[in-house]
Amino acid sequence: MEPRKLSDNFSVAPQIEPEDVAKLAEMGFRTLITNRPDEEVDEEHSSAVMAKLAAKHGMNYHYLPYYPGEMTFDLVADYEAIMKSAPKPVFGYCRSGTRSSHLWGMSEAGKMDLDKIIETAAHAGYDHSSLIPVLKFYATRRGKIL
Repeated sequence: MEPRKLSDNFSVAPQIEPEDVAKLAEMGFRTLITNRPDEEVDEEHSSAVMAKLAAKHGMNYHYLPYYPGEMTFDLVADYEAIMKSAPKPVFGYCRSGTRSSHLWGMSEAGKMDLDKIIETAAHAGYDHSSLIPVLKFYATRRGKIL
C-alpha cells in the first residue's frame, strides 16, 4: 500500500488490506473513504470490517461506493460533503484507485485549472485525459467557463 498524493488533504491507492488501516493511521491519515462497492470484495475487505478497523485506530470512516461507469452529480456532491467536514488528511481507495481519483478530479473541476487536474492525477499514476469533457461540464455547472 503506497498512498498517491493528489492534494495536501487527499491521497488514494488501490485496494488496501485490513492491516493497512493501522499503517494509514500511523501515517497521520484521519479519515478513510472506501469507494469500492461491497459487491466487489470479499467479507474481509467489506465496508463493515474496514469501518470497525478505522474506528479502532481513531479514524473517521465513510463508505461511498462508486460503481464503474456510474459517475453522478450526487456522488460528486456526497464526496464533496465528506471532504468539507472530514478530519484531514483523507485517504480514499477502490480497486485501482482510479475511481477515488476521479471523484477528486470532479470535485476540483471549476476550482483548479483543468491542466493542473490532469497533471496532478498523472503524477499520481492516473490518466484523467478521457475525463476532460466531463471535467469541463462539471466546471460549467460551477459557473466557470473553460
